[in-house]
Amino acid sequence: MKKTFLAATSAALLAGALALPAAAQNIAIVNGKPVPKARLTALEEQIKAQAERTGRPVPPEIATQLRQELIAREIFMQEAQRRGLEASADYRAKMELARQSVLIGELFADYQKKNPVTDAEAKAEYDRLVGAQTPPAGAKEYKARHILVEKEDEAKAIIAELKKGGNFEEIAKKQSKDPGSGAQGGDLGWANPSGYVPEFSDAMKKLDKGQTTEAPVKSQFGYHVIRVDDVRDAKGPEAPKFDDVKPQIVQQMQQQKLAQFQEELRAKAKVE
Repeated sequence: MKKTFLAATSAALLAGALALPAAAQNIAIVNGKPVPKARLTALEEQIKAQAERTGRPVPPEIATQLRQELIAREIFMQEAQRRGLEASADYRAKMELARQSVLIGELFADYQKKNPVTDAEAKAEYDRLVGAQTPPAGAKEYKARHILVEKEDEAKAIIAELKKGGNFEEIAKKQSKDPGSGAQGGDLGWANPSGYVPEFSDAMKKLDKGQTTEAPVKSQFGYHVIRVDDVRDAKGPEAPKFDDVKPQIVQQMQQQKLAQFQEELRAKAKVE
C-alpha cells in the first residue's frame, strides 16, 4: 500500500513538472489548441523592427495588446478552418504570395545582417556629403539691397535721387514693391548669387562693395535698383556632427546596398 501511494505521488509530481514547461511555451489555449509563445515573440520582433525604422518608441502596453491580437487571430482562424476555407483555390494562391513575401523578407534580412554598413563606410559617406556642400574655390556671397518698382521710369527717377544724396533705405521703405525686403529698407541679407534670377544676379556681381546700379535692372518681377553693401567668400552650410546624423546615413546606405544586391540577382537570373 505504501509503495502504491509513493508511486502515485511521484507520477503526479512528474506530470506537474512536465506540464509547467509546456504551459510556459504558450500564451493561451483556445478551444483546446495552444497559441505558442514563439508566435508572440515573432510579432513583437516585427513591431520592434518597424519602430526602429520609423524612430518611434514601442508603447509599454504593446505586449498585452499583441497577446489579445494573437488570441483573436486564433479564434478567427479556427472558425475559418471549421468552414473549410483552407481548401479554396483563392486561399492557396494568397498563401503562396504570403509565403514568398516572408521568404524574400528573410533573404533581405539575412543579406543586411551579413553585409552591415561599417563605421568607416558611414564616415566616408558623411565626408562626401559635407564636401558636396562646400562652395567651389573663389565663390562669393553678397549682402545686397534692392528697390523694386513696376516701371522703368520709376527706377530711373530713384537712381537719380540716390545720386543726389537720397537715402536708399528710406526710399525702399516708401516705394519698393517687394513686400519682404521693402519694410527692411531693401535688405536681402547674405546670399549666393545663384539664389536670385539671372538678370538680378548678373547685375549684382558686377558691383563692388558700396556700389549701386547705374541703370534699372529688368526681371520678371519688375525693375530693380540694386546696391551691394558687402562681399565675402562663400561659406557652406554648417554641417551637423557625424554622430547626430550617423543613424540616417547608415539606414540610407543599407537601403542602397540592398538595392544593389537586388539588381545583381536580377542581372544573374535567366528569365525566358
